[in-house]
Amino acid sequence: MINTKIYKAIYTLAEELLEADRRGNQEKFDSLYAELNAICTDNEGTDKDHPEQWETLADFTEDLDAALVIYDKALAKATAINSKDHMSSIAFSMAVLQLETGEKEAAIQSLQNAKVTANKIEDKEFKVEIDEMLTKLLAE
Repeated sequence: MINTKIYKAIYTLAEELLEADRRGNQEKFDSLYAELNAICTDNEGTDKDHPEQWETLADFTEDLDAALVIYDKALAKATAINSKDHMSSIAFSMAVLQLETGEKEAAIQSLQNAKVTANKIEDKEFKVEIDEMLTKLLAE
């Protein structure tokens, strides 16, 4: 379970990052990103460490290769606590980036992993989205 105070801080930062991005305010975006990165780094290896913060950090990482590395870290943390929701959403996000960077085989693997872990989650629309993307890639 993620610490409520940390969750609220991450959620607020995510909203502010989206707003800065929407307005094209790179300076504000960079400053908020640094704040989010500091939360992740400060909590790493403590009882406040949680895949949610790393997944959020990866979501806002502009360098795709760096984002994949952070998603990988988030996935390891989600796997360690067996959080199916996080495992499937992280794997799905990784697949999207892997497709953007031309790594189709890796994307298929990530989607297959997402499909397996999504088996136990509530979000039916998300399961459909995973299936559709996987079916489309396998048909190409």
